[in-house]
Amino acid sequence: MKFSVAACLLLAIGAHSTPIDHRRSLVFDANGNLHLVNADPYSTVNAELEPLFTAETDIVFRLFTRSNPVHAQILQWNDAASIHNSNFNPAHPTRFTIHGWNGDGSSGLHSNIRSHYFTVGEFNTISVDWGVGAQTINYITARNRVDAVGDVVSRMINTLVSATGISRNSISIIGHSLGAHAAGNAGKYQAGQMHTIVGLDPAGPLFSLGQSDIMTPGDAQYVEAVFSNAGTLGFDLPLGDANFYPNGGRSQPGCGIDIAGNCAHSRSHELFAESISSTVGFRATRCASHDEVLSGGCTSSGPDARMGGEPSNHGRGVNGIFRFSTNSAAPFAQG
Repeated sequence: MKFSVAACLLLAIGAHSTPIDHRRSLVFDANGNLHLVNADPYSTVNAELEPLFTAETDIVFRLFTRSNPVHAQILQWNDAASIHNSNFNPAHPTRFTIHGWNGDGSSGLHSNIRSHYFTVGEFNTISVDWGVGAQTINYITARNRVDAVGDVVSRMINTLVSATGISRNSISIIGHSLGAHAAGNAGKYQAGQMHTIVGLDPAGPLFSLGQSDIMTPGDAQYVEAVFSNAGTLGFDLPLGDANFYPNGGRSQPGCGIDIAGNCAHSRSHELFAESISSTVGFRATRCASHDEVLSGGCTSSGPDARMGGEPSNHGRGVNGIFRFSTNSAAPFAQG
């Protein structure tokens, strides 16, 4: 009989002679790696192991363009020369990508999303690496850093604008999980001036409506949210102008027994990346209500819309709750 790595770890922990602290849980990160994490937000257990994180100095901005699609150029939010000496072109649209908990600059969403952008045109793609703050066993610590991450991303945007004259109307931010809320906070610091913010399965644990650092519809001119593991790793309630629930938003076809929800959680950024260059697209039905989607239905209520894509739905009057179906493996789009 064969066991997965996760199952082997579970068996090993279960067989350990020393009882495991009940406050610790096995959780998958954005890259599918298993971590034994502290699930108690008020615990000080192993606090001395908590990595220090100073957003102003620890966040790394990596620029990729068609001229350097593989080898990054480092941009610094407080150094205009780093922009002038790079391939950044203010005539091209700019797209930021922000990873989630336990991710970093090597997280798959960065490379996957930018490769699709380069397929369709010239872009300044900037990956936001806040791994020093995201890679912690204490989820609450990472969760509480989304405001600081958003603040520094906003400073980077200000520097780009002042150094190159780029219009904020040509800048979009795409974030996954905790990165979705970080993107929202960047938009808040920009007073909602950004063109588009896309939240890909915005993190659910320890977030609730009304909190000052949760992603909201006013964070940009247009805010889109995609929910692929709503109610587990992802937030459940609508957070954008337009809110897309692939396959009902809770679980995803092809993920099998997805106990931790990691497969479904990651599917959101896979779907979005594909949407950028897809000739088929993800056509979604506007539903009468969020409750209807949760119950597995969707009564058509208004015009259809496509999820994601390039350019975004900005300016098209797209709003409300949408549902669409996907294939169980890439290519996911069914049109």
